[in-house]
Amino acid sequence: NTIKPEFAGKNVLLVDDSIVRGTTANEIVQMAREAGARKVFFSSAAPPIRYPNIYGIDIPTREELIAYERKEDEIASMIGCDWVIYQDLPDLEDSISKCAAAEQPLTEFDTSCFSGTYVTGEKIGDEYFTNLFNMRNDDAKQKRDNGGGDNSSRMKPMASNDGCESIPNSAK
Repeated sequence: NTIKPEFAGKNVLLVDDSIVRGTTANEIVQMAREAGARKVFFSSAAPPIRYPNIYGIDIPTREELIAYERKEDEIASMIGCDWVIYQDLPDLEDSISKCAAAEQPLTEFDTSCFSGTYVTGEKIGDEYFTNLFNMRNDDAKQKRDNGGGDNSSRMKPMASNDGCESIPNSAK
């Protein structure tokens, strides 16, 4: 809930850790507007999340990511704010590197969800992402949850993310 006198007639800066689909950001922006904010600016502590993480973290498919193939002004419009600003990836990497102990320097990071560059060094093409989208999009998840679709008879391991996570050999 918002405290209306803190928002009414004011320019407001909202800060969140990241913007993934944009749903939460949109809800927060709308709350600020309903409380009377004159302008609403939104800052993400993470760079734009433009690509799915293919290593098992349940980040939506690229089509579901608000930043996929969109510029910041388009994202601002979609979440209903006047302006959106993101953390720069090089600045984020630099800040983490500077915090590392001298005897254990951090020089490489998995930034695939920001950069589209995957740590395996493989070129991940459209065919892979199309298949990933067909397995992981909201409609496919709903079909699985309701027991329908082509994958309903397939046994999945406990805590499965549809085979996109690492499973110890002993559990196979």
